[in-house]
Amino acid sequence: MEIRTIHANGVEFAYLAVGEGPLALCLHGFPDTAHTWRHLMPALAERGYRAVAPFMRGYAPTEVPADAAYEGAALAADVAALHEELGGDDGAVVVGHDWGAFPVYNLGGRFRRSVAMAAPPLGAMLGSFFTYEQLKRSFYVFLFQTELAETAAATPGFLEGLWRDWSPGYDAGRDLEFVHRSLGRPANLAAAIGYYRAMLGTTPPSGRHPEPEPTTGPILYLHGKQDGCLDAGLVKAVPERLPAGSRAAAVDGAGHFLHLERPEEVNRLILDWLGPAC
Repeated sequence: MEIRTIHANGVEFAYLAVGEGPLALCLHGFPDTAHTWRHLMPALAERGYRAVAPFMRGYAPTEVPADAAYEGAALAADVAALHEELGGDDGAVVVGHDWGAFPVYNLGGRFRRSVAMAAPPLGAMLGSFFTYEQLKRSFYVFLFQTELAETAAATPGFLEGLWRDWSPGYDAGRDLEFVHRSLGRPANLAAAIGYYRAMLGTTPPSGRHPEPEPTTGPILYLHGKQDGCLDAGLVKAVPERLPAGSRAAAVDGAGHFLHLERPEEVNRLILDWLGPAC
């Protein structure tokens, strides 16, 4: 899959694409890249979709946004603009993992069907996020609020350690090659950390992007049972936070990067949910 570019919401996005048909937008998280969808995208194309995976704002070769905005409203505005610029219609679908899941919850009625993975709606996390065990898992979130964040994240082995802890037993060598290529420059690494600073308010909202609308259509939520980033017990609180008709499921034998660890099973769950392109 070759890398192409498109201008949306004031940002020059790079993206991977395969297939022809209704748009299937695939959104990656941290510390990851669009290449994370290398198993799902061909499967979507076989089902008649045009699978598109952008490198999220700040992740090279997408440019670092001039507005330095990384709040949820900016991410949702990016996806809405990509939907428009890529010719999304009523048959378009969206799949998001980790940070890529958060826009999925705030896209109004733009997508026919939606999938979110490994990052529950914020309301579902509140009851468990401040437990001792979860706070240990989330140490990096608080580290990223400090001036030491960029130095720590650039230290050899740091990102490798996150992948190892989050998806125990998975060989992430190929994925980390892509990650280091995308976040190797200080500006790109600072952008990825900027998502976390915006999340906790260390960086105030830019006010440059409209407030997003809650997604109205049904959402499939998937979470690995061995997720070392966010405890799988959070799945129990998810259904009541999603629109009517939604579904949540935990995947056996998978950690945080479940779509890479159990690609056949996760692909099947996603494709069964999305149905054929229409």
